[in-house]
Amino acid sequence: MNNPTAKDVVLNAWKTFSTRDAGQIASLFTPDAEWIAPARNATAVALDHTDHMIGPDQIARFIASEMHRLFSEIDISFRAVHADGDSVIVEERMRATLPEGRHYDNDYCFVFVVAGGRIKQVREYMDTRKGWQMIFGEAAA
Repeated sequence: MNNPTAKDVVLNAWKTFSTRDAGQIASLFTPDAEWIAPARNATAVALDHTDHMIGPDQIARFIASEMHRLFSEIDISFRAVHADGDSVIVEERMRATLPEGRHYDNDYCFVFVVAGGRIKQVREYMDTRKGWQMIFGEAAA
């Protein structure tokens, strides 16, 4: 694709994420890329993982394999994609199966910043209380 827009880059990234190919996923990000999620969110805590990933290899490893230790049968549906210049906002719903067959269903908002045709930053937002309730149970929330 010649001169892809920021929106094209982000939509292609979501397709590539589903391949679980860490090399392909890493190639989507700039060398100094960051993925920033809410501090101590339930996914990070459950996986004993950082909520601020730095570098394409760490981000790709998480997407390709680490998150799948917690989530299986992942179904992502986009609600909206908004683009303005180098910024792209993706609103989505993620449904998945948790260990022991428990159900996960949460809404997310991702703000992508694209630079030079690759992703430089992702800021991730979700309903953190709802995530805690589904992953750890009502009492933990």
